[in-house]
Amino acid sequence: MKLFKNLLLASVLFLGTMTINAQSKVAHINTDELVAAMPETKLMQEELKKVVQAYDTDFKTQSSSLQAKMQKYDQEAPTQTDVENQKRLVEVQELQKKLQMYRQTAQEELQKKEFDLYKPIAERAQKAINDVAAAKGFDYVIDSTPGKGLIVYNGTDLMADVKANLNIK
Repeated sequence: MKLFKNLLLASVLFLGTMTINAQSKVAHINTDELVAAMPETKLMQEELKKVVQAYDTDFKTQSSSLQAKMQKYDQEAPTQTDVENQKRLVEVQELQKKLQMYRQTAQEELQKKEFDLYKPIAERAQKAINDVAAAKGFDYVIDSTPGKGLIVYNGTDLMADVKANLNIK
């Protein structure tokens, strides 16, 4: 009987130790909020705004030029030959295609620019999260950004510590 009690006591202590060791520390952070608070994000947004304005200005200039040419051709159409009018129609259609291609290329370049500017910001945020999580002994950090799949987040929020690590107020 004494052996049984000792074996039972040893089992309870062993299982209790395993349970304590098996518990992982979990924290959460809203990564969208963190990235939005970073000064680099504000600089990225300002730079992207300038790029958008440049593309927009260029597009409007090209569009106005095309509109003026179309009005001119419409006014001159009765005095031109059918061959000349057909030639002008083809020219206008080609200019419209070029303008549409310009718009598509500008959107693609803008997306690439945004990705190129965002990548180092995201990497810096990720490194700060990793550093703070390691310093505080967290095994897991879950993204608590709405819509990212987390429903309940009652654990520790690392936002203040990560912002402090990044010198963000």
